[in-house]
Amino acid sequence: MSDEVQKMEFAAIIQARRGSSRFPNKVIKHIERKPMLFHVIKRVQKADLISKVYLATTLESQDIVLGKIALAAGIDTFFGATDDVLDRYYQAAIKFRLSHIVRITADCPLIDPVIINSTIKKFTEGSYDYLSNSLIRTFPDGLNTEVLTFEALEKAWIEAKWTSEREHVTPYIWKNPKLFRLGKLLNHSENSSQLRWSVDYDVDLILVRAIYRRLYSLNPYFGYADILELLKKCPQLNLINGGITINEGYEKSIKEDKIVSRRLVPKT
Repeated sequence: MSDEVQKMEFAAIIQARRGSSRFPNKVIKHIERKPMLFHVIKRVQKADLISKVYLATTLESQDIVLGKIALAAGIDTFFGATDDVLDRYYQAAIKFRLSHIVRITADCPLIDPVIINSTIKKFTEGSYDYLSNSLIRTFPDGLNTEVLTFEALEKAWIEAKWTSEREHVTPYIWKNPKLFRLGKLLNHSENSSQLRWSVDYDVDLILVRAIYRRLYSLNPYFGYADILELLKKCPQLNLINGGITINEGYEKSIKEDKIVSRRLVPKT
């Protein structure tokens, strides 16, 4: 491990809730007899540059079960705002006293620990406030990893005024390159940005279950390269969820955007 990584501690916050508008309860749907959220947690824990993993969910009664899944996986949970996910992240970062945050969403059951590590390592190689592998997309949707400082998160929490900036946590940061030092991790071996491995619809879950069914028993932490190899052998799998727009949730938020009336100040 490099000296730069050793000087920094990186904690992952996984965001999850059951009330998805497109696919309710997706995070508790079972894949190989375990909830999707459980798989995401375990895969993130496998990244050895992550010191701690936390769940950030809502105060809604239906999300209590997510805290129980997190507990079974060995992590703590923060219960916060439902729609203002930026506030949920910020309050969680304060509660757990985090200096560097890795943002992961619970609809990514194919998240790759190796790519998480690569994103963190790239972050340590420069003076970045924010770095991701999706700023310029060259990896499949569903492997999205974002790394940011607490200071960047706090500035976004104070300044972000559009609902799209608060529902999706980081847009205020990556839309303001003059305010933040941004970095990107690119996939130089091949551009596979056309692939959708996140779970937004039931057809996405069908694809993910098919991948797990073929790879999970061989290695529970199968990675990006293993999935690509499988898809080359079984190209028909790509047809299962073809034709769905990537990042549709954020585009929907933009169309419905409005200004948040309140202005926030950090806790002292």
